[in-house]
Amino acid sequence: MLSSARLLQRQKQSMVASPQLIESIRLLQLARAELHQFVEQELEKNPLLEPASNDGEALGDVLPNSGEDQNTDAREKDIDRPTSAEPLERLGEWKSVRNTTNTPTGSRPALEDFAACTETLHDHVARQIALTAFAPQERLIAGELAAHLEETGYLQLDLLELTRRLNVRETDVERVLATLQQFDPPGIFARTLSECLEIQLCQRDRFDPAMAALVANLEMLARRDFEALKQRCCVDEDDLLEMVDEIRALDPKPGNRFQSGAPEPIVPDVRVTPSPGGGWQIELDPDALPKVLINQTYFAEVSRHTVQNSKDQAFLNECLQNANWLIRSLDQRAKTILKVAAEIVRQQDAFLEHGVAHLRPLNLKTVADAINVHESTVSRVTSNKYMLTPRGVFELKYFFTVAIASCQGGDAHSAEAVRHRIKAIVAQESPGDVLSDDDIAVQLKETGIDVARRTVTKYREAMNIPSSVQRRREKRLRLNGDQARQPHTADERGS
Repeated sequence: MLSSARLLQRQKQSMVASPQLIESIRLLQLARAELHQFVEQELEKNPLLEPASNDGEALGDVLPNSGEDQNTDAREKDIDRPTSAEPLERLGEWKSVRNTTNTPTGSRPALEDFAACTETLHDHVARQIALTAFAPQERLIAGELAAHLEETGYLQLDLLELTRRLNVRETDVERVLATLQQFDPPGIFARTLSECLEIQLCQRDRFDPAMAALVANLEMLARRDFEALKQRCCVDEDDLLEMVDEIRALDPKPGNRFQSGAPEPIVPDVRVTPSPGGGWQIELDPDALPKVLINQTYFAEVSRHTVQNSKDQAFLNECLQNANWLIRSLDQRAKTILKVAAEIVRQQDAFLEHGVAHLRPLNLKTVADAINVHESTVSRVTSNKYMLTPRGVFELKYFFTVAIASCQGGDAHSAEAVRHRIKAIVAQESPGDVLSDDDIAVQLKETGIDVARRTVTKYREAMNIPSSVQRRREKRLRLNGDQARQPHTADERGS
């Protein structure tokens, strides 16, 4: 069969997403901070856009023309007027603070503007190095060691490589490192977890041979193999319990107390409050929604001085089109979030009333079918969005959980509610009756939850709950320690 080249003409229909549609979809899944950053970029690029105040008016068009504003100005003038009880020097300081802020009339500077900057770990260490009597060579070594200090406080550096690079003796590096390990916070410049705990115990004068044996066998402590630890440390159960409590009081990551930046607070996108007439009131947080307006006056003024069919007029028309698209997209985004949140509240009404034990299983398709949108739209809406409820602040994805079948043929149970039930069962255990995963599965089936043992194991490990063997060892050790302390307490009371 001979092959030949041919030209064929075929007609078909296909759906192609426009660039604006792609941007609208991307806006839907942006978090609050990312959305505000995107709007700020659009405000810089588009001269027709301007931010709007909370009452819907442009910031530049707000004029103090009411009698109430005039009374406010008069009160501010009275505040600025000196009194006999206030020294003139302090009044001048207050005026200088007010006059240096670039805030609109009637507003006050936020407290965050006067908060001190958070000190980082490297700044804290550098200040201590500057106050330590180091020789020039030792100060150079200390600076190199501090430069390789991680945010957790650990030192990840090959000392032999540092000695070759700086052309110094290894004993000099070890001596400087020993000095740095005495810095605050206790435990920094350690190379391993054992060394970090050892430094902290030495500063507390508690690093005796028994404690040294315990620190050298942290793997046994993680497995809660207390019988083997008693033999390694040559101590009884009471002393071992006290030693374990001291280890738990130490900081395994001493550098984490220093924050590299200010923590970002979670601002809820949706607020849910009880309605006076029953049910729930759902509203969007106005602070989480950026507001922009189109300056029609500016557009008309520039258009009068622009030649038709020119590049300038085309640029203005494009800016106007983009501005209209942005306002419509923000409005559509807000409406979609509100619709999804309202359906979630309707589905999880029992959770809001009674708590996590009544959380219902829910998936994206159920919400999508209820509000007539695609599942991908619900997935984008619930990403990085938070809801403030009477039960606390939750991410919208928290309300979507897997269904666990019911033994009695009733409604299915939520996976999150099952995890909460497992945690409650473990918390009620006694030292003499520690339940295995099979026993927990049996108890759950008695309450109508059909769950396998491997599912219980998976949920237990996800919540960092130890196994039944480890829990039994720890509870028995703690019980024996409490019984050993009771005679001492009775003797002290008798004396």
